[in-house]
Amino acid sequence: MSCILNIGSKKDCRVWIAVDRNRKKIVHSVLGDRREPTGKSLWRKMKDKTIKSVMTDYCKACQKVVPKEIPTQSKAETYTVEGYNSLFRHFLASLRRKNKVLH
Repeated sequence: MSCILNIGSKKDCRVWIAVDRNRKKIVHSVLGDRREPTGKSLWRKMKDKTIKSVMTDYCKACQKVVPKEIPTQSKAETYTVEGYNSLFRHFLASLRRKNKVLH
């Protein structure tokens, strides 16, 4: 899957990640927009995993992709993924800013 990454705009490309909350590890990831085909791509990568529940925000693509029999909870339960998103933003900041980020 290809994706045009435009650092100046959040609309062009997003990183979708699947996280095992118990082990605090990223299981799979996909680059794409916030539409259903990107969600389906990530879901296909997860076919060999046992999925007991899904924590997601109110993204329409997620609602269409996740089977109804798998419990889905609210954005209040997405703190593990949001923590990884914060790390991504920090370490990739040097790509979108002219100055350097100190680590």
